[in-house]
Amino acid sequence: MARAVGLLSGGLDSMLATSLLQRQNVEILAVSFVTPFFGSERAQQAARELGVPFRAIDITGPHLEVVKHPRHGYGRNMNPCIDCHALMLHVAGKVMEEEGYDFLFTGEVLGERPKSQNRTALGIVAKESGYPDLVLRPLSAKLLEPTKPEREHLVDRERLLDIEGRSRKRQIALAAEFGITEYPTPAGGCRLTDPGYSRRLRDLLDRAPDADAGDMRLLALGRHLRLAEKTKLVLGRNKEENEALEALFRPGDVRLFVRGVMGPTGLLRGPADAERKRLAASICVRYSDAPRDIPSPVRFVSVPLATGGAPGVEEEVSVLPAPGETIDPLII
Repeated sequence: MARAVGLLSGGLDSMLATSLLQRQNVEILAVSFVTPFFGSERAQQAARELGVPFRAIDITGPHLEVVKHPRHGYGRNMNPCIDCHALMLHVAGKVMEEEGYDFLFTGEVLGERPKSQNRTALGIVAKESGYPDLVLRPLSAKLLEPTKPEREHLVDRERLLDIEGRSRKRQIALAAEFGITEYPTPAGGCRLTDPGYSRRLRDLLDRAPDADAGDMRLLALGRHLRLAEKTKLVLGRNKEENEALEALFRPGDVRLFVRGVMGPTGLLRGPADAERKRLAASICVRYSDAPRDIPSPVRFVSVPLATGGAPGVEEEVSVLPAPGETIDPLII
């Protein structure tokens, strides 16, 4: 029996690719990847539905380097899909080698994404993965050169498919045929494809090229405002985001909130003199339930620079809410 490691995103294409090989009695290990930009929850659910073993692999370190310095550039937003797919297949290929699997497969469809799934891009991904002859794309295999598992009859090429282009009609029909009823829409799995997130990421990398995973996770939360070249304010938009922000404070950050009323937790990162703090405070008031016609007290708590250091120094200012025309140009 042939054995394969498959990249399972949880989307319909990767589920169909897995199902096609299951119908050829291929033993499958489904792998998915975890970074600050996407998780493995959808893939894990898909693996349960398909009845295949599943493994999530954290690739945060190497993936951050790909995001910062993609050899093949970005897509429409900050998504380096060609480099990203090559990295994933490289990591999956190591699992394949170490655990005695025969080949790799993905749910990629020729021409479905103009930049990252054209014929040239698919070839680059396979080559740069380090396993150019072992990457099978079951949904478009008949349109591509036969791979080693096809030539050696580990899979029957005639039972693979020739899907091409952006239409999803054939995939949807196959899903019904295979009894796959639960699958997400094609978009939404990766934050790097989101225009708003990409704007924040570009702003961050322009000013902090050494940004780390914590910085990337912060980008997914709250409202972001650029108060100065190296100073940013992030405000939670609800209770859940306020709580999530609390976990991302680091030494040197300043926490701020409007005392006595419901409102956002603010995270102030970067150099902030008295003027910048007052500006941050007035913005925090604007997004709180504080009255609009009288000053409200905003408390600042500094995060200690050393673990186990003294409690953060507290200070308080009273300010009116900032007007919209002041806030709008600062929003990232």
